[in-house]
Amino acid sequence: MGNPAGVKRDFEALEQRRLEAFALLKRGVHQAEVARQVGVHRQSVSRWAKQIEQSGRAGLKQAGRAGRKPRLSDADLKRIERELKRGPQAFGYETDLWTLARVADLIEQRCGVRFTVGHVWWLLGNLGWSCQRPSGRALQRDEASIERWKKKRWPKLKKKPSGRAAP
Repeated sequence: MGNPAGVKRDFEALEQRRLEAFALLKRGVHQAEVARQVGVHRQSVSRWAKQIEQSGRAGLKQAGRAGRKPRLSDADLKRIERELKRGPQAFGYETDLWTLARVADLIEQRCGVRFTVGHVWWLLGNLGWSCQRPSGRALQRDEASIERWKKKRWPKLKKKPSGRAAP
């Protein structure tokens, strides 16, 4: 009963279930039995029966989309993603690093919609973007020397299990 967290509802399947209950109710099946057969709570069947009395079969039709309508259209989202791919320096920022505040400014400039940085984080996640920070490594870093140290020096320094603890 109900939907697990994070699982999108299948509105067509829900409507089909209501219409199946309608057919059973029309044949005179008791509400409790309809609930068992359809796999819902008895109170849901009771609510559906009231909707049928008030507006007939049409009362069981889909309600439409759930939740608030998005403030950005699909075209807006595609446009924002194209702009993000151009990089922040194309928009006058000194560094080539997108921050949530910069993305929020970009969205406000291009689409006229203001979002909090928390919502921008959620929006970027839905677009498939993730947090990418540049690695803070020294410019004079010698990769070959580090690799040599890992292979030769580190194994000699690493503690080995004593004879009793060895497998």
